[in-house]
Amino acid sequence: MDNGTINLTYDGRVATSFRLATTHSPVQVWKVITAREYLDVWFPAEVDLDVRPGTELAFKATPRQIQRHGTDIRHLTHGTMISVHPHHILEYLWEGDTLHWELAPNGTGGCWLTFTHTVENEESAREHASGWHAGLEVVAAQLDDQAIDWSPWDRADELSAQYRISA
Repeated sequence: MDNGTINLTYDGRVATSFRLATTHSPVQVWKVITAREYLDVWFPAEVDLDVRPGTELAFKATPRQIQRHGTDIRHLTHGTMISVHPHHILEYLWEGDTLHWELAPNGTGGCWLTFTHTVENEESAREHASGWHAGLEVVAAQLDDQAIDWSPWDRADELSAQYRISA
């Protein structure tokens, strides 16, 4: 997987993008990025993704967030499903952030997964980048039926230095 890139968008927001090459079909990858049993392992909130445009989404704190950060168990944020083209495009809002997933066949039966997280400022983008990077490593392992014997949270901590602004 490529390291994430952080860029300004046309409207002054900041987008962090990751690109993952897989040997798996868009159908298989779609399942890992939308089905609760996969999301529960790597996604940074508990959410049931109802993949119908306009659907309201609720993101709850995970047990790991509660333990690690002292997050209130009742902590709930909201979003809206924006665009769904099964096995190709998935886009939703999470509070003020936009999460955009794109699957493109690579011509060999596999596909490219491109994930873009768009936020209001660079500081927020950098704070989230290592977590998304670690989560996508778990996605790759899930697709390859590898055991997840590491913590995505600890892995995000290891990756955080590469997304900090150099002094």
